[in-house]
Amino acid sequence: MNDRTVTQPGPVQLTDASRVAFRPATHGLITGGLWAERRQVNRDVSVPTAWSQLHSAGNFHNLELAAGQTSGDYVNDLPFLDSDLYKWLEAIGWTLADPDLGGEGTDQLRHFLDVSSGLLAAVQESDGYLDSNFQVRTPGRRFHDLQWGHELYCAGHLIQAAVALHRTTGDARLLDISRRLADLVTATFGSGPEQVDGICGHPEIETALVELYRETGERRYLDTAQYFVDRRGAGLLGADRFGRHYWQDHLPVREAPSVEGHSVRQLYLLAGVADVYVENGDETLLDAAARLWQEMVSTKTYITGGVGAHHTDEAFGDPYELPNERSYCETCAAIASVMFSWRMLMITGEAKYADLIERTLYNGFLGGLSLDGGNYIYANPLQVREGHVARGNDADYARVPWFRCACCPPNVMRTLASLEHYVALSSETEVRLHQFIPGAYGVAVAGGEATLRVATDYPWDGSVAVTTEAVPGGTWTLAVRVPGWADRASVTVNGTPYEATPTQGWLPVERDWQAGDTLVLELPLDPRFTRADPRVDAARGCVALERGPLVYCLEATDNPGHRLDDLILDPTRPLQVEAAADGLDGIPTLVAQAVVREHDGSAWWPYAGQSGTDGSAAVHASAPTTTVRAVPYYAWGNRDSGAMRVWVPAG
Repeated sequence: MNDRTVTQPGPVQLTDASRVAFRPATHGLITGGLWAERRQVNRDVSVPTAWSQLHSAGNFHNLELAAGQTSGDYVNDLPFLDSDLYKWLEAIGWTLADPDLGGEGTDQLRHFLDVSSGLLAAVQESDGYLDSNFQVRTPGRRFHDLQWGHELYCAGHLIQAAVALHRTTGDARLLDISRRLADLVTATFGSGPEQVDGICGHPEIETALVELYRETGERRYLDTAQYFVDRRGAGLLGADRFGRHYWQDHLPVREAPSVEGHSVRQLYLLAGVADVYVENGDETLLDAAARLWQEMVSTKTYITGGVGAHHTDEAFGDPYELPNERSYCETCAAIASVMFSWRMLMITGEAKYADLIERTLYNGFLGGLSLDGGNYIYANPLQVREGHVARGNDADYARVPWFRCACCPPNVMRTLASLEHYVALSSETEVRLHQFIPGAYGVAVAGGEATLRVATDYPWDGSVAVTTEAVPGGTWTLAVRVPGWADRASVTVNGTPYEATPTQGWLPVERDWQAGDTLVLELPLDPRFTRADPRVDAARGCVALERGPLVYCLEATDNPGHRLDDLILDPTRPLQVEAAADGLDGIPTLVAQAVVREHDGSAWWPYAGQSGTDGSAAVHASAPTTTVRAVPYYAWGNRDSGAMRVWVPAG
C-alpha cells in the first residue's frame, strides 16, 4: 500500500507522492448562485428521472439479459450502453454527499443504488468480466473488438462510479465489483508473453485506473494505466474508416504535435496522461500534455470553450477550422476538456488552465442541459440558420429528453454533482481560488486547514468576497484569479485597498490571516465585443458579445422582424445590460445596435470599389438600424425553436 492523504472525497484524490503544485480542496459546499440552482435542478430532476430513461432506453434490460433475469433481444446496436448507467451511478455518488438532499431524495437514490449494485453483481462472471454487450451477443469472446467494442471504456466508467460511491458513502459494493474487473484487465493486458498487447479504441480506462490506484494503493492499476498510455500510437488499432488519427493511434503521445481525431477520446486520453505523470513523474508526459493543450487552445477551441469541428467523426479539424453551423462541440468533449485542464491546473498552478475551465463551464458545458433539467443537447452549434433542416447529426441541434447514444446526459449529471471540487486549490504556503462560486471550501495550508466562505452573485456581479472563517496560525498567501478577459481588477482586505499587481493571472495577498478577515475582489463586468481571429474563416469580420465569463448569442425569438443573417452589429455603440427576455427567469441580456442589410435576394455581394469587411457596410450605409437582444449562450434553445448565432458581422 502507498501512503495516501485521504482528505478530499472528490474525483481526484492525490497520493502524498503526487507531483502537483496544488491540491484540491479538502471539502466544499456550493451554497448559492447560478451553480447552486443548476445543481439543484440536477439533483431534483436530472438524476432521479434518469432511472426511467435508462429503463426505457434498454440499459437495465441489457444487464438483466446478461444476468439471466429476463428474456428478449438486446436493445440498441451500440456496445457501450453500460457506461451510461455507470456515469449515472457516479452522479448518484456525488449527489448523496450533498447535505441538501436528505429525506425522500436520499431514500430514492439509495434504492436506485441498491438495485443497480445487485444487478451488476449478478451480471459479473466469476473471473471478474462484466460487459452486457459481449456477454449477451458473443458469450465467451472477450476483447476481440478493441476498436469499437468499448469494453475498457465501460470498465473505466464503472471504476469511477465505484470510487465516487466509496468516497462519499463508504459503500464498497461497486468498488469490489470494479476491482475484480480491473484485476482481470491488468492480468489480460500488457507486454507479457501470455497477455494481450492492445488498447481500447476509446480512452477512459487510463484515468480510471490511476484513480483506483489512489483509492486502493495497488500499484498494478497504475502500471496498467501507464502501459495503455505508452502503447497508444503504435498502430495497434489499425486505420479503419476514419484513420489512425481518429483514436490517437497515429503517433505516440510524446511525439504528437497536435490534438487530433475524436475530441472526447483525445481529451480523456490526455486527462489520463496527466494522471499518469502525476503518479510516476515522467516529465516527457507532462511536456506532451502541456504542448497539446496549448495547441488545442490556440487553434482548435471555440469561443464557448467547445471543441470538435467535425460531425462525421466528432473530431478536431485543422488549425483554425472552426465552422459555426457545422460546429460539433459535443457536450462530452466540453466535460473532457474541463477534466484535462483541471489536472493541468493542479500540476502547474498556471491560471490559463483555470481560464479555460471557466469559459468551458459557463458556455460549452452548461449549454448541454436545458433550464428545466429535463432535456439535453448533444452537439452545441454556434449558429443555426433560418429555415434549418435537420439532417443526420444536425438533429442534435435540438434539446431532447434522451438520446440513442446517451453519453452526454449522465456525463452532465456527474460533472454538476461533483462541481464543488473544481473551485479552490492549495499548497503548503498558498490557497488559490480559481472559480468564483458561492460556498464554503476547506483547504490544507500552513500545516493546518483554512475554511473560506465565498459570497458572490458571479457571473451577474463582479464582486467576490472571500472570508476566512477558520485559519491555521502563521503567514500564508490567498490568491484570487484575475480572468484573462478582465482588463482591470482591484482588491480590498477588511475594507482597505490592497495594492498589488496581478502576476500571471493571480492576485496574491500574503498576510497572517485571522478568522473573520475578508478579501473582496472586484472584477469589471462591462459587456464587450470580441473580434474573431481573422484566420478563422467562418467568423472573419464578425464579433461576439461577451460579459464576464459568459458568451452571448442572438436568438430569433428575441429579435422578430429581421433575419439574423441580415444583421450587422455596430461595435462603436456601447452594449447595454437589460432585464431578461421572456421565459428566461431573470437572466440578464445584452442589447446592441445593428444595421439591417437590404438586398435583392442574391447570395452574392458586389465588391469592386467598396469598403468594409464584406462590402456591406459601404453598400448599406443608409440602411435601417434596429435594436437587437442577446441572451447567454447556455440559455439558448429553451424557448421557441428558430435561428441562433454567436458570431455576427460587424460594420
